Amino acid sequence: MLSCRKSQLIMSRLGARMDKKKYKIKGIPVIEWGPRKSHVFIAVHGNMSNKEDEVIQLLAESAIKKGYQVISFDLPQHGERKEEDILCKVQICVQELKNIISYVKQQWDNISLFACSMGAYFSLLAYQEEDLDQCLFLSPVVDMGRIISNMMMWFSITPEVLQEKKEIRTPIGEVLYWDYYNYVKEHPIDRWEIATAVLYGSKDDVCEFETIENFVKSFHCELEIMEEGEHYFHTDEQLEVYNNWLNKNIIQN
Repeated sequence: MLSCRKSQLIMSRLGARMDKKKYKIKGIPVIEWGPRKSHVFIAVHGNMSNKEDEVIQLLAESAIKKGYQVISFDLPQHGERKEEDILCKVQICVQELKNIISYVKQQWDNISLFACSMGAYFSLLAYQEEDLDQCLFLSPVVDMGRIISNMMMWFSITPEVLQEKKEIRTPIGEVLYWDYYNYVKEHPIDRWEIATAVLYGSKDDVCEFETIENFVKSFHCELEIMEEGEHYFHTDEQLEVYNNWLNKNIIQN
């Protein structure tokens, strides 16, 4: 027999699959979740994820109950776009996020943001000038430069070598690009004025706590830490904490 907790999560997942409309915005596959409302969340997934990821389904379920719709979409090399030639580089993704919000502004009056992992980093760059109602970050990457520098240090890659080779595939499967590296250095996260809540796992092995703490303090965010939580929220316990966090932080309309 399923536990009460598992039953509730399964019901949430089933509910989030309802009322989905699929289309494209400037060639980007999107899903519009829920019946028509004046309030919407833009949902930006993370690495190795997609627009229908479990955390986005749970977001849609919670947001719809509180009077929102959700617009989620696939980043390059993810979801329906895995076979495309377009690379998931920061400069490309930032422009795509701008294309998404340009469309959303024409269709909805009130816009909020949910972003996970590297999707949060792209959002911080693309939306820092936007007037958003609220922002929810799950396991956010808030300092991509630190992550890139760590990888370069682990594998003894100098900036000079990266500049010469333009791209280097690391032993962990990630590819370092010279143009990506430069873009990150030239675009620091120095402004974020949107009311933001952050959920972070104490065992996150991608985003160091010190980096998250500095971001939260600098931009006056609300931080909740799940003890034993990981970067990727996927277990029943982690998803229950995440679901409760959503219900607590999404503003009722």
